Amino acid sequence: MHIFILRGDQQLSIRLLERPTRGSNNPYIIIVSAVDVKTPEELFVENGTEARLPCTFSSSEVISCATSVSWSVQPEGATTPISFFYYSQGNAFPGKEAPFKNRISWAGDLNKKDASVTIANVQFRDNGTYFCDVKNPPDIVVKPGEIRLRVVQRDNLPAFPTGMVVAIAIGVTLVVLLLVAVIVCVVRKKNSKKHYSGDPDIDARLGM
Repeated sequence: MHIFILRGDQQLSIRLLERPTRGSNNPYIIIVSAVDVKTPEELFVENGTEARLPCTFSSSEVISCATSVSWSVQPEGATTPISFFYYSQGNAFPGKEAPFKNRISWAGDLNKKDASVTIANVQFRDNGTYFCDVKNPPDIVVKPGEIRLRVVQRDNLPAFPTGMVVAIAIGVTLVVLLLVAVIVCVVRKKNSKKHYSGDPDIDARLGM
């Protein structure tokens, strides 16, 4: 018997086994498990090249013949995703319809928890959000991994990934704010000493 509950972005599979625990009157053992799918948030690829869409996952269940991977895409401007690839029992089933006909291939290894695929001859029309969905019964993914694919002109790849640029910008901002705070403290301390009028003997003993 299985019961499924939600926890954040994951779906937990609770198995009730009809076997009593030692020293307990409870006839059930509760085992909780979940699948976690990981993908990069954004991927830049040059037009006309091959794109590898990375997708890895973790599961508390053993990989079996029931484990499957499905990929879908929501093109820019579209409102619903379209399935274009399915992998199960060692067999790949790429979509035969446009726009990915004869361009999709399996690049993963389920035993290594890798569910990646590749797209050959990437075109600008391939821009969109890609979804990697892994099922490893009784573990079932609630929220698939998402990749925002951005196809750019050749030799126009960004020097740094967008995430790295944001991190650097935040770091620089924090350093500047820290320097400003230090300067303000120093100036205030100097001003307080300048306007201070106290007993010279007491100041000397206090080291002021």
